[in-house]
Parts: sequence; C-alpha cells; structure tokens
Amino acid sequence: MGGKDKAFVELLGRPLLAHSLEALHLCPQVKTIVLVLGDHNLEQGREMISKGRWPKVSQICRGGPRRQDSVREGLERLPDCEWVIVHDGARPCLGEELIQRGLLAALETGAAVAAVPVKDTIKLSDGNDFVTSTPPRDKFWYVQTPQIFRRELLMEAHLKIQDTVTDDASMLEMLGYRVKLFLGSYDNVKVTTPEDLLVAKALLLANRNKVTQT
Repeated sequence: MGGKDKAFVELLGRPLLAHSLEALHLCPQVKTIVLVLGDHNLEQGREMISKGRWPKVSQICRGGPRRQDSVREGLERLPDCEWVIVHDGARPCLGEELIQRGLLAALETGAAVAAVPVKDTIKLSDGNDFVTSTPPRDKFWYVQTPQIFRRELLMEAHLKIQDTVTDDASMLEMLGYRVKLFLGSYDNVKVTTPEDLLVAKALLLANRNKVTQT
C-alpha cells in the first residue's frame, strides 16, 4: 500500500479503519470499543480518536507480535461484559445487518464467525504444484470478521492455546467448542492491496447511493 499502514490509508476522505469503527460505534449493542494498533500507528490512532467522533472507544492499546496476541491485549482491557466482537479494521464495508446476524448466531453456541460460500473450485496440491484431489466446494467457506464470542470462552481459548492460529475461532475449535458460521457478505472485503482499496471504494459508494435513493 505504498509503504503506508493500510489501517490509515485514505478511503473516501477518511482513514480506512474509520469506516468499520463507525459501524461498530453505531451498533446499539456495542457498549465499549478497544482499538488495538501496532507501535507504528498508535499516535495516528490517538489523534483520530481525540477528535471525539467515537466516544465508545475506551482505550487504544499496543498489539502483540501475532494476531492472537493483539486480540488478547484488547480482550484484557475490556470492562466486564458477556460478549466480545473481534473485527479486522482492514474490512471497511462492515454493516449493521451483518453485525446483527452475527449476534443472533452467537447465541446458539457462544461462538460465531462471518463467512461466505466459496465460489471457485478448490484444488489440493502435493506441495510440488501437482493436484492431488478436488474436494466438493459446497463444504468450503471463506471466513471473515466479525467473529463473536462469549467472553469467557474466548478468554479460555487465549489462556490455553499457545499454537499460532490465523483467527480466534480456530482456538475454540481446538478446544472442542462448536463454532457457528453465519452468512457474511461478499462486499465485506479485506483491504490488503491497492486493488482491494479500489473495490472497497466502489462498494462503499454504491451503498451510499442506495441509502440516498431510499
């Protein structure tokens, strides 16, 4: 992203992070937000929050070396609460409807993750660029955030699982807990490249136009 941290790259006149932060702030069930940032953008985060737009942000803290370490840092700074929503700030197209679907799904097992069905054919390789099998894609999902958990379950997972994982749901799976998939959105893109940023911009503009026309 041109050497600039993706969380603070400009998207429609605001830092990319601000878009998902706004969605969470407007959700009535969300009472407190802890913002977890890397060392290199803590000051940018403090400056952004100091403008007073998001009073639900109670703390800004430094993340850890791994994704799960950063989540743990944020988790330990939350006040007493029953539920925790973990969301990646690089997904700016988060909407109220998606959050509400997740909250309802989480009631079933205490753990729910946004996901969308895989559209493409999946191939398994032998590690040397040769296909070994083609599994049925109807059993595969692209996992997203938000991921929503009962706080005590998520804390237990972080205390017990030391292996490096790519998302919090994986830790609960390793402990034998059932994790519910709820329908995410193909619009809920993760911005990791300049091309992703263009897609996110188009999606946000399209959503604005829908709201204007309603």
